[in-house]
Amino acid sequence: MEKNNGYFGEFGGAFVPEALKKVLAEVEENFYQYIDDPEFLRELQYYQKQYIGRENPLYYAESLTQQIGGGKIYLKREDLNHTGAHKINNAVGQVLLAKKMNKKRIIAETGAGQHGVATATVCALMGMDCIIYMGEIDTKRQELNVFRMEMLGAKVVPVTSGTATLKDAVDAALEDFVMNAENTFYLLGSAVGPHPYPTMVREFQSIIGIEARRQILEAEGRLPDYLIASVGGGSNAIGLFHPFVNDKEVKIIGVEPAGRGLDTSEHAASISKGTVGIIHGFKCYTLQDEKGEPLPVHSIAAGLDYPGVGPEHSYYKKIGRGEYVAITDDEAMNAFFQLSKTEGIIPAIESAHAIAYAAKLAKTLPKDKIIIVNLSGRGDKDVKQVKEMIEGKYRSL
Repeated sequence: MEKNNGYFGEFGGAFVPEALKKVLAEVEENFYQYIDDPEFLRELQYYQKQYIGRENPLYYAESLTQQIGGGKIYLKREDLNHTGAHKINNAVGQVLLAKKMNKKRIIAETGAGQHGVATATVCALMGMDCIIYMGEIDTKRQELNVFRMEMLGAKVVPVTSGTATLKDAVDAALEDFVMNAENTFYLLGSAVGPHPYPTMVREFQSIIGIEARRQILEAEGRLPDYLIASVGGGSNAIGLFHPFVNDKEVKIIGVEPAGRGLDTSEHAASISKGTVGIIHGFKCYTLQDEKGEPLPVHSIAAGLDYPGVGPEHSYYKKIGRGEYVAITDDEAMNAFFQLSKTEGIIPAIESAHAIAYAAKLAKTLPKDKIIIVNLSGRGDKDVKQVKEMIEGKYRSL
């Protein structure tokens, strides 16, 4: 692939201390060396097929489409991957890279726990030491995933500083990375952070869009009219969007968490409500105060409560290539139950944000229009949280 300088327009870069710049330069050099290396790609493709279980289906959600009326809804079934989400696509790629670099200790951050589980899984497979940083609040929301990570041999470190959520877990992981760079590889879970991470994560997640493109041409004989995916940091979305970015007739829609409402302070809609700033060593749209400090954020989905967004998404927004909308907690929960009851597929709450917007959009479209939604993960991890939080509230749906 063509080497970039870490910028997407004005967004991206590596605004980090000198000690971290040196470490990142080593990661960048090795990434660009191996991403076009035939032997590395053969190994990656082997694990994609034999371990992750790719390619996964592009499923026509006929019952959901009929219930809603309007455009046809296809689901890219990342929920069927080993470990239940898109996160393992990136985890396998980065751990294989770490192996090439002779790094034996893997650190990662996680919010919803799916990236942590994926990282712990691949570390178990490859015989690597694994340390996962997780905000203390998220360890409670995602108790089952914490147990899974520990079963897989990972050490989970609850982070109590700041808001004790994903932002603070990233802070702790970056600090560890600088201190232990000699034997450690930081496996960043989303398309965020300093260069080369946004590009690296995008490349490992682009398998989603590459497959979806081929599959929709096979199923419908043409490209879709819309692509829809949930956006926190933005890895599942950029993985679907990027292979279609030059197909100007395909509209790209990222769905952010509106939480308890965009008119409140309890949301995590960085593009919809943020301003340009620097967070975790890169420039993007971010929710910040007048001093440039990250604001507390909220989403019912632990994987979406991040006060920034990937630089490539920020660029798509700025140039008008992507549209970014927001869905509230309540709308996401409606969609969570709707998909469960119409298709027998329980989605992750993160993915339910995308389903909710797809349902809104489909109603307004003629029946010959085609929507692909990235079903980025399954909802097993969320069932306990949903039951505890909203018992009775949505039972009538």
